[in-house]
Amino acid sequence: MKFDLHTHHVRCGHADGTIRDYIEAGIAAGLGVIGISDHTPYFGSASEQEFPHIAMSKSELVHYVDEVLSLQKEYAGVIDVLLGIEADYLPEHAELYRKTLSAYPFDYIIGSVHNVGGISIFNKNRWKKLSPEGQIADKSTYYRLIADSARSGMFQILGHIDAMKGNYPAFSDIPADAAVDDCLRIIGENGVSIEINTSGCTKKCGGWYPSDAILERALHYGVEVTFGSDAHKPSRVAEDREAVAARLKEIGFTRWVYYKQREQIAVPL
Repeated sequence: MKFDLHTHHVRCGHADGTIRDYIEAGIAAGLGVIGISDHTPYFGSASEQEFPHIAMSKSELVHYVDEVLSLQKEYAGVIDVLLGIEADYLPEHAELYRKTLSAYPFDYIIGSVHNVGGISIFNKNRWKKLSPEGQIADKSTYYRLIADSARSGMFQILGHIDAMKGNYPAFSDIPADAAVDDCLRIIGENGVSIEINTSGCTKKCGGWYPSDAILERALHYGVEVTFGSDAHKPSRVAEDREAVAARLKEIGFTRWVYYKQREQIAVPL
């Protein structure tokens, strides 16, 4: 069974194409399963749409869910359309996100850390003023947040767990192995999956998330893996999927997983 669990669409304000466009792209790519996983609204503010170029408005969430469920019925027997969503892990708002999202029948929720210390992980300028010790501290904080997201019980999948390298490739060389290993151990203990996310190829790092080195350590800690293109345009659906499968086999993985009605389904590589 071929799948892609991480796709966005026009509602989030920074992606192209409708949900139907992504489903059709999945069919064209030979997928049996396509997950729709747009960004949640930002619930940490009273504003209807605090960040219009990052996340959908609050009032759009119900329409998003209804549209995915409608298309799920329409495409039944052709491709399995799953209702997912990508939620920021924000410790100060975690319970609000948990309560709000629990009202909807998501097949899975991707939990992603996009900000550390109030600064986007993709902001390369954050590193310019930091000493080597400060860089280690920021990287360690990032992995502590990811570990906390794994412990939260809110997510089936953790998104792009080394995406801080996206616009700052030197991130991978910052020595914080203890924080990374502790994070992977906690992910494994809590039965949460990590995605191999091919959108890193669209950033300065030019590679997938996470790195081979992290995947090798993830295997050691018994972490399950899944696949997501993180497509923000339909042409990227399933991008590099076969190459990812081949690399996972080389590392030693024998399967990857997807989720339907919050239940994990294993697929041999």
